[in-house]
Amino acid sequence: MKKYIYKLTCIFLLTGTLISCDKELDQIPYDGFATANAFVTASDFENGIRGVYSQLLRGGMYGSSDAGSMLSAPDVLSDNATLSQGGRNTKLYLHNFSYNASTTMLTFYRDAYVMIYHANQVLFYAENFEGESKANIVAEAKALRALGHLNLASYFAKIPTQSGDANGSLGVAYVTEADTSILPSRSSVAETYGMIIQDLEDARAGINDSNPANRLNKNAVNLLLSRVYLYMGQWQNAVDAANRVTTAVAPRGSVVGIWEDTSTDGLVFSIENEQPVLGNAIGVTWSQGGVTSLIPEYVVSFELANLFASDDIRKDAYVLDASSGGIPYNGIKKLFARPGGQPGVVDYKILRAEEAYLNKAEAYFNIGNEAAARQALDQIRTNRYTNPPSGETGNALRDAIRLERRLELAFEYQRFFDLKRWGLGINRTNAGDIADGSGTPSDVLTLAAGSNKFQLPIAQSSLDSNANMQQNPGY
Repeated sequence: MKKYIYKLTCIFLLTGTLISCDKELDQIPYDGFATANAFVTASDFENGIRGVYSQLLRGGMYGSSDAGSMLSAPDVLSDNATLSQGGRNTKLYLHNFSYNASTTMLTFYRDAYVMIYHANQVLFYAENFEGESKANIVAEAKALRALGHLNLASYFAKIPTQSGDANGSLGVAYVTEADTSILPSRSSVAETYGMIIQDLEDARAGINDSNPANRLNKNAVNLLLSRVYLYMGQWQNAVDAANRVTTAVAPRGSVVGIWEDTSTDGLVFSIENEQPVLGNAIGVTWSQGGVTSLIPEYVVSFELANLFASDDIRKDAYVLDASSGGIPYNGIKKLFARPGGQPGVVDYKILRAEEAYLNKAEAYFNIGNEAAARQALDQIRTNRYTNPPSGETGNALRDAIRLERRLELAFEYQRFFDLKRWGLGINRTNAGDIADGSGTPSDVLTLAAGSNKFQLPIAQSSLDSNANMQQNPGY
């Protein structure tokens, strides 16, 4: 990786609260930031691992960078969102699939490797640490390193189940050294996912059943394992990992409150976003303003809004009945606000138990156990509908699982990757950005299955700084 000068946001846990601070790395050489003197005591390693978590909140990761991030890009790239004509055209290059080596998700790419670098620093110095918390610290660092590489691979490489040639195609550079002078090459997809699994399985063995707020625990690692095994088509392993997640599905009565921060039901990994510690307006990635003065960047697509049945509580939780100047919009509610709170300021929800049940339903279906697949799916449906559908078989059951996954995880960093791994194209309707489907539709409505655009390009600056880095085909 090229030696960039970064601004590091570090987070420390003090009396149960996240504290943020800024440190300009141009005060010391970047690759000299951590020394043996910085990692000596158990407290040093606690602070070090919290510093790794802080990288999740960088603009390209789960922050709200307009350039594209995990927070919004997977839905912008998909059929869940429609460009609003009243917004600023943020992330338009993603929505229109017009990315190239000069215009791509470089901020995300850099930020993911910054987090990986910090995880590797903790792991390097932990080799000589013999404190009682060592196993848990090492496990958290490996889980975060795996998450960073998984997110990178999801964008920049094929997903193993995407096509017959996926496993042998270009994966990502899996970096395990805290050294900014290295020039890594890309592993294959199979090798990349193998290393992700190894890190997560190591993490599962060492991580605590429960950790302080804002940190991963055993449930979170098992949920990530179920996702990765699902992506790999290892169905029984996906089921086994999902079955180890003990957090229950949020009941119907809590669903709205989860997104208004009045309930934590179903949350497996989240990060508090409170003043004066953070208070980040992450919702600006979707819109600004209030209910009657909304300035949306993107709105819920007319198709998706109408997929929610009248008795589905998720429509109240996910779709914002908003307007501006008398024009009605289906605003995106998931990051909108707490009741009476500052617009856009809500907690970060990164992993929820519902995904484990959806992973399990899909994996069971692919094994051929339709009864178990329906049972897992119905754990979601009985907690969302007053009159839940059920009883499907065959392709109807497969479609029901995919539908519930789309509805449940809308605007939660999944849709583009789901379509990609299923080998499906993106097909948006020509409905407009106004609530009744009128207005102006998005400029580009389709991306054909198998298009090279399902793998984003590596930035030219990254290629220029590393002669061992290869560009994705088609760019």
